[in-house]
Amino acid sequence: QVQLVESGGGLVQAGGSLRLSCAASGRTFSNNSKGWFRQAPGKEREFVAAISWSGGNTYYADSVKGRFTISRDNAKNTVYLQMNSLKPEDTAVYYCAARPGGYRIVAAEYDYWGQGTQVTVSS
Repeated sequence: QVQLVESGGGLVQAGGSLRLSCAASGRTFSNNSKGWFRQAPGKEREFVAAISWSGGNTYYADSVKGRFTISRDNAKNTVYLQMNSLKPEDTAVYYCAARPGGYRIVAAEYDYWGQGTQVTVSS
């Protein structure tokens, strides 16, 4: 079993930055893709960003493109989400997820999930 633990969430003013981390442990496997999703109160979980095993391929939701950057350090089994120019509408619980093979933008296609970390952006 793979365990994913997110950290780095918090309260920030609009225009500020946060960096989320997601550390994997347990029966980690190579050639996995990672994704970040978020869920705001009363809304469905939505895709934010994804990254391939090598880190050479990334994909972003239009709503965060140009502001967020996903990266990974496979030696540390960790994936990151650098969030800049944060907006109040970015407020949500952020989850990381992992799956074998190529990345996807649909939550149901990920096999492993973290518990989430709260990001709150004040106006």
